[in-house]
Amino acid sequence: MSVRTAIHFRKSFFGEAERPIAEAHGMTASLFRYDSGIEAVRLSNRRGHLVVLPYYGQMVWDAVFDGVDLTMTNMFDMPRHATEIVGTYGCFAFHSGLLRNGCPGPQDSHPLHGEMPCTPMDAAGLEVGEDDEGPYMAVTGLREYVMGFGAHYAARPRVVLRPGSALFDIRMEVENLSGAAMDLMYMCHVNFAFAEGARIVQPAPFTPEATAVRTVVPAHVPRSPAYDALLETLARDPSVMEVLHEPQRYDPEQVFYIRGLRTDEDGGTAVMMRRREGDAFHIAYSTREFPRTVRWVLVNSDQRVCAFALPSTCEPEGYGAESAKGNVQKLAGGETRHFSVRLGYLTTDEAEAEECAIRAL
Repeated sequence: MSVRTAIHFRKSFFGEAERPIAEAHGMTASLFRYDSGIEAVRLSNRRGHLVVLPYYGQMVWDAVFDGVDLTMTNMFDMPRHATEIVGTYGCFAFHSGLLRNGCPGPQDSHPLHGEMPCTPMDAAGLEVGEDDEGPYMAVTGLREYVMGFGAHYAARPRVVLRPGSALFDIRMEVENLSGAAMDLMYMCHVNFAFAEGARIVQPAPFTPEATAVRTVVPAHVPRSPAYDALLETLARDPSVMEVLHEPQRYDPEQVFYIRGLRTDEDGGTAVMMRRREGDAFHIAYSTREFPRTVRWVLVNSDQRVCAFALPSTCEPEGYGAESAKGNVQKLAGGETRHFSVRLGYLTTDEAEAEECAIRAL
């Protein structure tokens, strides 16, 4: 049986000085506002902290555990107000979707990665409680999307931290408030830091069938004969990307579709990036919730990111292309769908044990 206490935020709670609002079970939640005017919640335990933007798509802006920064290198010293994610592309994670997703194709009119990443939330709060796994703190939120002659849904994102753990949960609940079915395209877009020399551990082979390079390149990616030749090489042998020892290969970006991931009996899977130091970044999720997995790697003078596993309901080629592939799901009128990802940082000992578990799937 779970017990919880809910604190309902008001924007007036957030000031220039960071102030604690709750302490429990060795965890602290504190509130502050960036100079850009964007509100933030810092969830901390003895291992590290998360910075969550409760009113701004509930992005996770920052993640640091055991002194290791998990977040991509980027150009943004703080979150910036924007209508599309590229206007503030410095966060650790964001909710991509929900009606549309990915890079818009020639016939698409939707923004990059859909309407959810930068959406203003209608309500936000903090929950402190205990459940079957023990104590937790969670940032909660609500966005009601309603469009005349269009979709009507409620999005309820949630970020959950537990005491003494460098793993945390990013969750999303989508409820179709309309009587008509709605399109659903959702990706938990996690932008881990690029670690040169790191090795990707996945429960799928590095073969062209299981680790397929994206050869349909969106318009925002600059093309050249050398880049096209590299795509052809990767299409034949993606195993050269198992170890990230050639950063120049990822400028422009490289995208892979990881297919046929082995799972446990419940459909759960996990992917890990082991750094040269022996520790690792880790992500685990259900393939029943997320039937697609995408990898995005980019290294240039401004951004360094290895999104080594992006759990998704679809691939990121835009609404038209994904519709043609049958990757746009439908949410019936009144139906609710739940998504949950557990992710974060593993010590060397934890990473060793987890690598064995992934190999055993």
